[in-house]
Amino acid sequence: MQQGETAIERFACEYTSQVDYYTRYIQGNAEWEFVSVYTDEGISGTNTKRRAGFNQMIADALAGKIDLIVTKSVSRFARNTVDSLTTIRKLKEHGVEVYFEKENIWTFDSKGELLITIMSSLAQEESRSLSENITWGQRKRFSDGKVNLPYKQFLGYRKGPDGFPEVVEDEAKIVRRIYTLFMEGKTSYAIAKALTADGIPTPSGKSKWGASVVESILTNEKYKGAALLQKCYTIDFLNKKRKVNEGEVQQYYIEKSHQPIIQPHEFDVVQAEFARRKGMGLHYSGGGVFSSRLVCGDCGGYYGPKVWHSNSKYRRVVWQCNGKFSNEEKCRTPHLMEEDIKARFLATFNQLLGGKDTLLEDCRVMQDHLTNCSAIDAELDELLREITVVTELTQRCIQENARSAQSQEEYAERYNGYVARYEKAKAKVDALQEQKKQRQARADIIGGFMFAVHEREAGVTEFDNALWLTVVQKATAYHDGLLVFTFQNGLEIEG
Repeated sequence: MQQGETAIERFACEYTSQVDYYTRYIQGNAEWEFVSVYTDEGISGTNTKRRAGFNQMIADALAGKIDLIVTKSVSRFARNTVDSLTTIRKLKEHGVEVYFEKENIWTFDSKGELLITIMSSLAQEESRSLSENITWGQRKRFSDGKVNLPYKQFLGYRKGPDGFPEVVEDEAKIVRRIYTLFMEGKTSYAIAKALTADGIPTPSGKSKWGASVVESILTNEKYKGAALLQKCYTIDFLNKKRKVNEGEVQQYYIEKSHQPIIQPHEFDVVQAEFARRKGMGLHYSGGGVFSSRLVCGDCGGYYGPKVWHSNSKYRRVVWQCNGKFSNEEKCRTPHLMEEDIKARFLATFNQLLGGKDTLLEDCRVMQDHLTNCSAIDAELDELLREITVVTELTQRCIQENARSAQSQEEYAERYNGYVARYEKAKAKVDALQEQKKQRQARADIIGGFMFAVHEREAGVTEFDNALWLTVVQKATAYHDGLLVFTFQNGLEIEG
């Protein structure tokens, strides 16, 4: 490279030289008639789907405009054996020959296809090796705890001078607002609507927010300064197809990998609340922090906010059973004032703190029980072995049917039997994995409850949304005015 010459300039120069070389090379042969030079600048040859120049050349050849294609080498034509041979055979059927200059291969030659198969396979292995090297490099960075974000579409961070994420305070304020609104009871849709109304651009610069964008911000662990790496992985190095990592390859979870925007315990509270609302589906109203946590002791339905005297100075919000007047028998439970709910909660929570040490020890025992999944894991191992065996039997059954003539009724019976065994085992695996997931989610909720209790001394005087969402499972109102708080550890206290 000459002094002052950039890599891009050098590439452009080489590209122009190659085009010029092949133009003169073809025009210099008196037996050939030059049609065009077809190129794909800077595009990998591992797959032909996105190679516009290549695809146009093949289309022109099949249309009868070309009867000979001259290319530099097999690897430049396609690094995928299947693509190479399929394309060459299609061209041969239409009387079009391909000449590979570097390897001196003519596809109409009797040795052509064998040589092409060998050369293409070698080229394919080169691509596989390159892909694996890239993958190894990425996973090495993951194991070293190096975090890289799609900064152009990631709100709140930019790449710092040390290569690690750095907080952008103006954007971080938006992230904190999203979390605060969620903790106040707002739905993802309501938050998106509010951000759009205020003219705040999305992470990708769009004017309209969607609920899914809000949810991605609420559930991304990067905002608490941690990083779960390799959430997706490439399953096919040829077509670059990716899928969500469901345990097929190792993931890396890095604690304190960068500066948080949301404090870890606040983030964990949001995850528990997010999971709770998701489990409720359409039952969550989003009317406020008490939504779907106040329960009617008569009908078992939820309380909802109602506005009284909306157009006067006596306007106030009260909470009452949503089905109070719609059920067959009118619910006798009273309406509740927000200030009264808050005061009664603080009284019961302070009562809870009176036995703090014993309470925390009981919670630790509960957590240990929930996270001990050894019996489930043993059953999962046995089922996974069963699935492996059934998969091999199924493959053998198919191969035997392909190799030799046999009764198709017997084959179908055997095949369907294996499929039934597989589906039964897979259903059990899915159920056990879901059970593990729920136990872990419950353990996380207990952990959040323990943190909230541990951090506070008796005599809490101010209501806090995060505290309420963290420690209260539900509050049940009864017709005699009693309000019973059920805390996340299962303890019930009358308020």
